[in-house]
Amino acid sequence: MPTAAPIISSVQKLVLYETRARYFLVGSNHAETKYRVLKIDRTEPKDLVIIDDKHVYTQQEVRELLGRLDLGNRTKMGQKGSSGLFRAVSAFGIVGFVRFLEGYYIILITKRRKMADIGGHAIYKIEDTNMIYIPNDSVRVTHPDEARYLRIFQNVDLSSNFYFSYSYDLSHSLQYNLTVLRMPLEMLKTETAQTRQESFDIFEDEGLITQGGSGVFGICSEPYMKYVWNGELLDIIKNTIHRDWLLYIIHGFCGQSKLLIYGRPVYVTLIARRSSKFAGTRFLKRGANCEGDVANEVETEQILCDASVMSFTAGSYSSYVQVRGSVPLYWSQDISTMMPKPPITLDQADPFAHIAALHFDQMFQRFGSPIIILNLVKEREKRKHERILSEELVAAVTYLNQFLPPEHSIVYIPWDMAKYTKRWNELGGCVVPTGRLQTGVLRTNCVDCLDRTNTAQFMVGKCALAYQLYSLGLIDKPNLQFDTDAVRLFEELYEDHGDTLSLQYGGSQLVHRVKTYRKIAPWTQHSKDIMQTLSRYYSNAFSDADRQDSINLFLGVFHPTEGKPHLWELPTDFYLHHKNTMRLSQTRRSYTDWLTPGVINHLPLPYDEVTCVENRKKLIVKKFHKYEEEIDIHSEFFRPYELSSFDDTFCLAMTSSARDFMPKNVGIDPSPFTVRKPDETGKSVLGNKSNREETVLQRKTAASAPPPPNEEAVSSSSEDDSGTDREDEGSVSQRSTPVKMTDAGDSTKVTENLVQPMKDVYGINLSDVPSEEDLSVYTRFVQLGQHQHKQDKSNQQHCSKHLDGVIKLTHISSFSQDNIYEVQPPRVDRKSTEIFQAHIQASKGIMQALGKEDISMYREYIRNRYM
Repeated sequence: MPTAAPIISSVQKLVLYETRARYFLVGSNHAETKYRVLKIDRTEPKDLVIIDDKHVYTQQEVRELLGRLDLGNRTKMGQKGSSGLFRAVSAFGIVGFVRFLEGYYIILITKRRKMADIGGHAIYKIEDTNMIYIPNDSVRVTHPDEARYLRIFQNVDLSSNFYFSYSYDLSHSLQYNLTVLRMPLEMLKTETAQTRQESFDIFEDEGLITQGGSGVFGICSEPYMKYVWNGELLDIIKNTIHRDWLLYIIHGFCGQSKLLIYGRPVYVTLIARRSSKFAGTRFLKRGANCEGDVANEVETEQILCDASVMSFTAGSYSSYVQVRGSVPLYWSQDISTMMPKPPITLDQADPFAHIAALHFDQMFQRFGSPIIILNLVKEREKRKHERILSEELVAAVTYLNQFLPPEHSIVYIPWDMAKYTKRWNELGGCVVPTGRLQTGVLRTNCVDCLDRTNTAQFMVGKCALAYQLYSLGLIDKPNLQFDTDAVRLFEELYEDHGDTLSLQYGGSQLVHRVKTYRKIAPWTQHSKDIMQTLSRYYSNAFSDADRQDSINLFLGVFHPTEGKPHLWELPTDFYLHHKNTMRLSQTRRSYTDWLTPGVINHLPLPYDEVTCVENRKKLIVKKFHKYEEEIDIHSEFFRPYELSSFDDTFCLAMTSSARDFMPKNVGIDPSPFTVRKPDETGKSVLGNKSNREETVLQRKTAASAPPPPNEEAVSSSSEDDSGTDREDEGSVSQRSTPVKMTDAGDSTKVTENLVQPMKDVYGINLSDVPSEEDLSVYTRFVQLGQHQHKQDKSNQQHCSKHLDGVIKLTHISSFSQDNIYEVQPPRVDRKSTEIFQAHIQASKGIMQALGKEDISMYREYIRNRYM
């Protein structure tokens, strides 16, 4: 029976070859079995001419092609003793193409590092890039301002928190990606037939199956461009080349840690997607633009998965999404005279909440209902400052709610973090046969959306984490205590997440952290807070303007044009981000019917995840043979075609709760959900909820630290020796803790250090009759393997009319049982058995008679090879 699977890009390794007249970009899949070639003209001084023949080459065909190009260019240039085709650079993907006032540049990813794994799909961080000028020097027309634009563009550091994946859509949530895979098979067949008629795509010749039921539908969705940062850089080529060349990158944060629950691995992943709309720095981008995009908008998703089963169809996954962003109003702060708190001003009157309507319309379309606003802006002040925003936001929400059904109205919650805390005990969402869908989203905002917001998101995320663990059957009740290994691991992830976003928007790391708001921060933290405050002040006063220019140029908000003012000559970038102020709008949006047509009909479900004609147009659906490489995530993850070491694998290098957070002396309870307190010596021991205290253990992960000195970039393959891939050759994750050995003489001490914690945890005295405590621990372990809590069916009838397109996925693995506990080998079909037997006979010198097809194939080979 046909099933669905994500399409894996067949362009993962690139080599750029150079001649005087052209660049040849050769791309291949990771196994180097399929190749594609792009030809880029270098004789055009300002235009970009790219030719993609849409043909899939074998390795032998590519070598022959490059040999002919080398020989031809030698003859033309009279270079008999030297090469006519030069190898310029090796890479792992194309960031895009950009032009300022001269010719085009190509930006290539030359180093990468694996940061996370979701269902076998690798997520990489860009470590280094190379920017190459395309036109030949003989046709180059120089411009005096070109170098300055180049410096401004390169101020956006692509090696700082930019991420990509070859098979997983990072611009969408896990729920959306799995919803796409749940499309009805009848719809996929229709979509395949339409694609076959309407589009020219090389996939038409790649293992397409027209009969039988053994095929797999490969599905790829269009990215959500709001969170794509190289969309403008790829815009000029996206309609002329095969989509496998297009590699969309996101900006923000990605971290992953391993939570070990009695030996059962659970991956905790945190992904932050930064909006590319109305993007900028702290004081220069406030509020919202004319299209409803707000400043510092970040979508944060926490994903839990049972790492013992690597499959989207058979594994257990849980995802929770929340959003931060500036208050959706026209407002700003005057920084002409820099003060600690510049005055807040409302720039335009908006009595009909036009801008807020545009913003919340986007949110309803992407998340469904309810939209919950967690407003951290102060509402009671001696001197009116932040309260200006709260009053205007309340007025806007009150106006918009008049025209929404009561059950789908926007929920407004003011929350003063300094006074009290609040918990959400209701489990929302919508129940479907395959699980529970998140409907709606929690939107948190304060003035800066940095320190307070990160702590509030951590508290909400901690509550959601408890429900995620409960839904996966890993804990008995949805409640997590502070001072446990699991919560400390989660807090470290969120603080790294907050530091990264704060550096990108505010110019410094977090000033106030979770421990600060819990009022348990040590005295040494106060001096660090002061330094971070000074760093943020300096960045906002002296470097934000240059960073804003770089972002505007990188995102294509500003395009250099001959005869028009340069970027540095503009007194303000207001008109770049508010484009409709330059023209009169032909159609005015309704003041009352402010939602996009069709969105309200599908609430509480997100309109983007509903099966409809508009959403089907955003999908690329192809049918493959079930063993085709473009959908074989098993081979993509385990890479049986290359030699690797277990010690170098990513899963062993990532941060682990047992290794990095669990104290060495834990007695008989190694559970990551046990509350621990420090004793007089500073070592953590078991503690009770009544008398627990904050642990003095403060670990910082390697998220902001440079890689170790011995972690050098090395060759990615024998055919691609100038590119570097830290993940491929035993690199550690950004959050890993490498172990160093001095010499062979210390092996005994190292062994003792490794064995001692195991003795402390499990004990060394063995007996024939296990104790009651041992039986209790074993019983808890067995319960983890028994399946999850029964799903609540109360909301299933309410949502069934919107969920006709949701089906239960079938297992696509050749192994009917495939996990760390059990493996059942697949059955071998008759044809495969005959081929294997013929191979054995041939090794003994017994050859089978050649058939007509074999003879014709051999003659064709001789004709093409030698004639």
